[in-house]
Amino acid sequence: MSYHFSVNLRHDFDSVVERTRSELAEHGFGILTEIDVRATLKEKLGVDMGRYLILGACNPPFAHKAIMTDPAIGVLMPCNVVVREHDDGVLVDFMDPAVVLDLVKAPGVRDIADDVRTRLEMVRDALATG
Repeated sequence: MSYHFSVNLRHDFDSVVERTRSELAEHGFGILTEIDVRATLKEKLGVDMGRYLILGACNPPFAHKAIMTDPAIGVLMPCNVVVREHDDGVLVDFMDPAVVLDLVKAPGVRDIADDVRTRLEMVRDALATG
């Protein structure tokens, strides 16, 4: 089983980032963190690469449920969404919370992970059809 799922879009990078943010918000996710990997690697290592942005997405009600179930679960949060340049367009990769949260054996966590995955799949599908 893969640890992520993706959608490939044939739009410019900035518009894909904006649409991804918008669809995440539409489905109850806020962005807690944003990492510009290209800029960081250029600054720290002097290397060039395509645009690569990591968005740390969080759905507060699900995060609250998960933390109340297992307080240490925060080490696996937020759900990362990567927007990156690709040979055939712009790829949006979504962390699969159902796979990642299988590491946690607390009762109820799998149900939360499945619900979060469903919402992230809805974001992916909206991006694919929009």
